[in-house]
Order: sequence, then structure tokens, then C-alpha cells
Amino acid sequence: MLREMGLGPVWKLRAPTSSAAADEPGDSVAPVAQVAEMPPAAPSPATAAMDWSALAANVAACRQCGLCEARKLAVLGVGDRNADWLFVGEGPGAEEDQRGEPFVGQAGKLLDSMLAAIGLKRGEDVYIANAVKCRPPGNRTPTPEETATCWPYLERQIELIRPKLIVALGRPAAQTLLRTEIKIGAARGKCFDYRGIPVVVSYHPAYLLRTPLDKARAWEDLCFMRHTMKALKAP
Repeated sequence: MLREMGLGPVWKLRAPTSSAAADEPGDSVAPVAQVAEMPPAAPSPATAAMDWSALAANVAACRQCGLCEARKLAVLGVGDRNADWLFVGEGPGAEEDQRGEPFVGQAGKLLDSMLAAIGLKRGEDVYIANAVKCRPPGNRTPTPEETATCWPYLERQIELIRPKLIVALGRPAAQTLLRTEIKIGAARGKCFDYRGIPVVVSYHPAYLLRTPLDKARAWEDLCFMRHTMKALKAP
């Protein structure tokens, strides 16, 4: 991963750069950043009562927006359902649509390397989901209307998992979780709040594949989220 990012031969946990260190918390979680919030999504009592089986069945059968028309498989998520870490992307791509699992293409390989860099592994104390559960045509960015329609499913996943930390990967995930139009550059290196759960923001792996110069910043974000979790678990 570090080799792919131009930061070294392999992904190994190491001391962060001086710029990364400036963003890291010490023994406590960083102060919660304030954002100008958009109106909250409408509540969904039916979804709020679902267990994992019912949630999976409803996502698989969902036809509440146009994304269902071209999908092959809806993609609920994958991983440890009691995880401390929840990573949220934007939506399934072509390979995810075929296999029914998030982050299985090149972006998924990059995400796995990023996880390994901070001592994590897919499926072990990690859950991975997306803001929308069906592939947007042509892998385009999901619209605000599409993420709003799919929001009750992600909301219920968070309630069932009860993670210690949420990592929003990319702008659609960040804006969906934080109910704000904040940009990634302004959100990095800060802790936000989602119903008492800290949220940190970083780049989507697909973006990093297209924009390799920002991979160094992604490493800073990994250092920040690792130290945030360490502070959350401190006695």
C-alpha cells in the first residue's frame, strides 16, 4: 500500500510525518467539529425495528428509487457485526454489483491495504458498508435523493453494530452521515459526532486510485483515525 501510495515499499505501521502528527490527538479524542447541518432525514419506524435478517431481505427487495432498475445485486455490507470500526463508502461499483459485497475491486484492494496499515483486517472488528446499496449507473456519484432514500438502511446498520468509530470514505458518505455539505478537505483531521459516535472523514479509495498525489494525505488520515480509536479505548 505504501508502495502504491509512493510512500515506501510496503504498508507498515510507522511514526507519522510531521504534518500527520500535527493532526493527531494525544490521550483524548479530538474536540467535536461543528458543522451547519441540513434538515434531518425523515424517521423510518419500520426499518428501525428490523434485525439483520429483515434488513438484508428488505435491502435485497428494495425498489424505492431508480437505482434498482439496473442493479444485479443490492449490497448491504460485510464484516463483523459487533465491530468497533465502521467504514462507510458511497456505493457499489461494477464488481460489487456482480458479487454482492462492498469494496471487492481495485478500490477494495486498496482499502484492505489501508486497513492492514493500522493493524486492521476486513471482517475482524471491521464492518464495511455504503451510503447507497445499489450501483449507480456508470459508477457515477449517487445523488442526494438516492442517498436520502437509502439512509434508513445505513441508519439501522449503525444502530445494530454500535461502532466506537465511524470512518466516512468520500464526500457522499460524509455528507450523508453528517447532514452537511462540507467538503473533504475541510473535514479531514477533525472529529464529528453522529449520535454520540465520533466520525472521521477521509478520501474514498477509488479517488486515491485516480489522484495518487493525495495518498500521502490519506496516510495522515489513517494515523489520525488510529489515534482517535486508541483514545476512545483508553481507560
